[in-house]
Amino acid sequence: MDLSYSPAEEAFRRQVREGLTDIVGPELAARVRAGDALTKAEMEAFHTALNARGWLTGHWPTAHGGLGWGPVERHIFEEECYLADAPRIVPFGVTMLAPVLMQFGTAEQCAGLLPRIRTGADWWCQGYSEPGAGSDLASLRCKAERDGDDYVVTGQKTWTTLAQHANRIFCLVRTSSDGKPQQGISFLLMDMDAPGVTLRPIRTLDGGVEINEIFFDAVRVPVTNRVGAENEGWTIAKYLLNHERTNIAMVGASTVALEQVKRLARSTQRRYSTKGSGRRNRPRTSLQHSCRRGQRQSCRSARSSMRVTSRATLPRQRRLRLRMRRYLEPGLQRQITTPSPNNSVQPNRLNC
Repeated sequence: MDLSYSPAEEAFRRQVREGLTDIVGPELAARVRAGDALTKAEMEAFHTALNARGWLTGHWPTAHGGLGWGPVERHIFEEECYLADAPRIVPFGVTMLAPVLMQFGTAEQCAGLLPRIRTGADWWCQGYSEPGAGSDLASLRCKAERDGDDYVVTGQKTWTTLAQHANRIFCLVRTSSDGKPQQGISFLLMDMDAPGVTLRPIRTLDGGVEINEIFFDAVRVPVTNRVGAENEGWTIAKYLLNHERTNIAMVGASTVALEQVKRLARSTQRRYSTKGSGRRNRPRTSLQHSCRRGQRQSCRSARSSMRVTSRATLPRQRRLRLRMRRYLEPGLQRQITTPSPNNSVQPNRLNC
């Protein structure tokens, strides 16, 4: 199997590299490299520059205004973005919601929403997780009750990334409590400035604000803002998560990081030398450092006491219990301790 890039793919890589050099200036690249938080204006400017070349939505089908990139072109583009220290593309509209609309949305929804995602007129955020419904997403409790041509939404979402910049949110809401939990979920599109929506920032350990919690107090949402059929939101949610996973895999970033590690390894001199005998004078391990001249016998005894002869025949938990019991035997404790100057007993620094 030949995994090398074709001449056309290499030409595409050169085109992207040259274009990103013009889009990403040295100052912005330095900030991204340093891990600084970017402003909304900086992220929108980057999106606008990409959109001018068609690269923001290059992976979209041509029928919806994209360039129809295949997996290889998309990988090359993402890899070059990381090599250029470009900002990450905010994925919620471009990468996550857009494929859902193309697959499950109506023609009116696609015609009205996809161009606004591409131009940046709408900044979307994701309303999935709730208190008590994170990994177990099907247990969500944010409720949407039908009232004529509207849904009335009441509940809470949390860990909502970049919601402070968003003007719209796509949400999973519970529209039925009958049957399995997955069978009563629907997918709604909501305005962040609708009456009854309250956003509260969650400050992270670094002092920044990237995630938020959102409260819905009897928020009215038109039924026409539902994507797909009622109570079939779980199918849509799984489809969206497939696109989210491929985005957060960050294969391009991992490739770049691996190359950096390789360069560091090649440029770092080994910290040990060779003696005349040909044996390498490697740095001592923590065990060797701790087993000093007067303690080596004790350390050797401690190590041998934790061995189990019939290791292959004993369950793992039993082996661990035996090790702990033998390690904590009183005789062994006396053997690996020495008196301190004040006649108190202090354990030796054994890392066995």
